[in-house]
Amino acid sequence: MALRPVSQKLWRVLGTGVRSCSSGAPVTQPRPGESSQPAVEDLSRRKQSLREQSAPFSTFLTDSFGRQHSYLRISLTEKCNLRCQYCMPEEGVPLTPKADLLTTEEVLALARLFVKEGVDKIRLTGGEPLIRPDVVDIVAQLHRLEGLRTIGVTTNGINLARLLPPLQKAGLNAINISLDTLVPAKFEFIVRRRGFHKVMEGIHKAIELGYSPVKVNCVVMRGLNEDELLDFVALTEGLPLDIRFIEYMPFDGNRWNFKKMVSYKEMLDTVQQRWPELEKLPEEESSTAKAFKIPGFQGQISFITSMSEHFCGTCNRLRITADGNLKVCLFGSSEVSLRDLLRTGATEEELLRIIGAAVGRKKRQHAGMFNISQMKNRPMILIESQRMHLDSPPAIPSVSSWDLLRVYNPRPGVSFSSQTTTLWKGHRVPQIPLLAQQWLQSGPPQRHYSALLDSDTNPKCLNPGARAPATPPEPQPPSGQLTHVDSEGRAAMVDVGRKPDTERVAVASAVVLLGPVAFRLVQENQLKKGDALVVAQLAGVQAAKLTSQLIPLCHHVSLSHVQVQLELDSTRHAVVIQASCRARGPTGVEMEALTSASVAALTVYDMCKAVSRDIVLGEIQLIRKTGGQRGDFHRA
Repeated sequence: MALRPVSQKLWRVLGTGVRSCSSGAPVTQPRPGESSQPAVEDLSRRKQSLREQSAPFSTFLTDSFGRQHSYLRISLTEKCNLRCQYCMPEEGVPLTPKADLLTTEEVLALARLFVKEGVDKIRLTGGEPLIRPDVVDIVAQLHRLEGLRTIGVTTNGINLARLLPPLQKAGLNAINISLDTLVPAKFEFIVRRRGFHKVMEGIHKAIELGYSPVKVNCVVMRGLNEDELLDFVALTEGLPLDIRFIEYMPFDGNRWNFKKMVSYKEMLDTVQQRWPELEKLPEEESSTAKAFKIPGFQGQISFITSMSEHFCGTCNRLRITADGNLKVCLFGSSEVSLRDLLRTGATEEELLRIIGAAVGRKKRQHAGMFNISQMKNRPMILIESQRMHLDSPPAIPSVSSWDLLRVYNPRPGVSFSSQTTTLWKGHRVPQIPLLAQQWLQSGPPQRHYSALLDSDTNPKCLNPGARAPATPPEPQPPSGQLTHVDSEGRAAMVDVGRKPDTERVAVASAVVLLGPVAFRLVQENQLKKGDALVVAQLAGVQAAKLTSQLIPLCHHVSLSHVQVQLELDSTRHAVVIQASCRARGPTGVEMEALTSASVAALTVYDMCKAVSRDIVLGEIQLIRKTGGQRGDFHRA
């Protein structure tokens, strides 16, 4: 009975016969017998034609495990009119300059090429795809492609009610709408913007225009919305909805934590306790969802188990980011720029060779959930987008307003949604502006990795913007005496017990000269051992933490920050490494920075030695340091 107030409220929102669009014009239900799906008959004819004219599937889109990639997701923009917590870092993401995004012609050219090779489903994503001014025209142009059966869109629903009629007329035949809560105030907290009722209006419009099912994506996060599972399921009783519960996934900047993830089996158990008659539906080939239906209900529910039970074995998806990079795996960091190939006049054959090579390198499956959370990847909003040599900006630790509210414990047996009015009264939803960030100077694409470790977090790949201090003072001359030697000339550890604690920062560098063959393999991420830059990055972080165990007379230092950056220098066929360490204490962190850079360089050597023994490690040096009695140092 606790579900009834929410269900009734949604029925009032979604079930009215006459609605007002944002334009103010009335919208009525279709008359009996009147077609509400002008594209359905045409789609049926096209499917029949495809069956009659089927051809062998493209070898370029078939990977080494036999998976045929017939589904392409194209991001139309990096921008979004919401700021969802699980998708975008709190402080925002740096946006690609407009000139570096795919133009409409380039989007269509790539779509034509993929459809020609066997892609029969394209989904338009973002950012928020419906804020792109020419989205209706893009759908119309895609609809003309022979062989394309399905054109879908994933949207946050804010602009959907206004744009769906022309989109349907243009040929859009599948819709996914993101909605993570049925509580308006909680909606504002999760997405950091208003707009709950606009999303509801968009869902109503999709139902009204005959889309069935209307897919609703709900990312489930413990302590935030897992208490609304049953409220969402109740909506499928009288509405043609497919509520898709998605396991919380890690991406740069969303501060993923295993404890926040609610697994598929836990969600399923919660639903089955309320509806034990829940039935499992047959799974379609290449489906990412485990679908269930309650007998007598009009809609259904699904679970996207990306974290707990991967579906890599049947994956048929490829992604093109808004800046034109091809991603063969959502959780993979490897990308190849199709935009650059297009703009340098590459032929279709050349494009297909590059695409085929990328698809051919696709792994059997992505890493496990714990490894994924440690891997470098774009923030979610940029996947479905930034240049290959930029990472997302570092997350700024803060106490969430929602965490402060979790001391409130809803009464047992009563849904959270019926108790939120008092809880949310007077609660100000945080509005965090985007950080203004400049892109690196233009030039040929380079792979660039940076790893950051703070004392209270796991290692993360973050923006190199959090560098060591700005302009250090003039260097001080070193001491004229060795400090690790006693009065009799024997090695001894320095006594730092009486030294004051100060903020200490050190930056060191190293260079690995690879030679052209190994350099190319590292640049294209084709080493059989794996991604040399990622492995070296992690090795550098780990080495900084273990310095006192490697260097006999080093004091153990409690590091508050470690950052490792690796860049490719094509002029020297080299990997340039820079390691930065920070701590507060009585002794410096020069050795930690030097050890970090050195071990990262050794790791690159180890990853590449099977390819070439003509590798040179050099230029290991301290770049700068601050803090300490002898003053600051800055290498000219």
